[in-house]
Amino acid sequence: MDPLLTKIENISFMAALVAYLVTAAAYFFHAVAKKEWVRKAAYGLMCLAFVLQTVCIAVRGIHAGRLPLTNQYEFANAFAWGVALCFLIFVRKYKFDMLGTFIAPVIFLIIGYASMQSREIHELMPALQSSWLGFHVSMAIIGYGAFGVAFGVALAFLIKDTFPGSLSGIPDNETLDRIIYRAVALGFLFLTLCMVTGAIWAKKAWGTYWNWDPKETWSLITWLIYAIFLHLRLRKGMTGRKAAIFAVAGFLCVIFTYVGVNTLIAGLHSYK
Repeated sequence: MDPLLTKIENISFMAALVAYLVTAAAYFFHAVAKKEWVRKAAYGLMCLAFVLQTVCIAVRGIHAGRLPLTNQYEFANAFAWGVALCFLIFVRKYKFDMLGTFIAPVIFLIIGYASMQSREIHELMPALQSSWLGFHVSMAIIGYGAFGVAFGVALAFLIKDTFPGSLSGIPDNETLDRIIYRAVALGFLFLTLCMVTGAIWAKKAWGTYWNWDPKETWSLITWLIYAIFLHLRLRKGMTGRKAAIFAVAGFLCVIFTYVGVNTLIAGLHSYK
């Protein structure tokens, strides 16, 4: 263990954690006080937090000598990073940084979960010593990140639809609905790639493409929820409130697939 790298990782991680918390508070304050400078400061803080977290993940990878994506702490940290990355991409595309009001708390909760996990660096178990690790897990990170954005936009839609006039700086319902659809479509693509690469990896590691492991089963359930969403959207024209509810339900399933399954159900994917 290199003490200097450990120190840099810990400092950057805690700084990112605090920055995400302050970001969430700043966005909430703006929603209440309607101060433009607070909104700009909140967005700047989100960017700063993302940079700090990127430094943390990069240093962790250098320190471990591998991709830092193999245990609860590493994946939760990368999960939060993926949500932040997708947030910044969608904000740049749609000029909708008030989305941070709903996304920043989600990122903080995920990285807060990471902070409660062990940060020790261990040698990889044989099943994880594969070049497929990077492909499989990175697909999950981007997919989950996109679903997190769809969740945040869906919350904005539902609040705006239920309490008209309660939110300012929020696009019209049609734009929100379009963002939800595109975020879900992006997430679905990467989740599909995640499952395909995972199946190939499983064949090499365990001799079979599918084991009905709890994580695999719940990943399939999550995939089916979003597949139904896209089917209803494209074939039945589902939009608006129903689409938003689907997006919320799908992300709750994502959270259970990661946190719930790892915590409550032992399986092949139960890596600490």
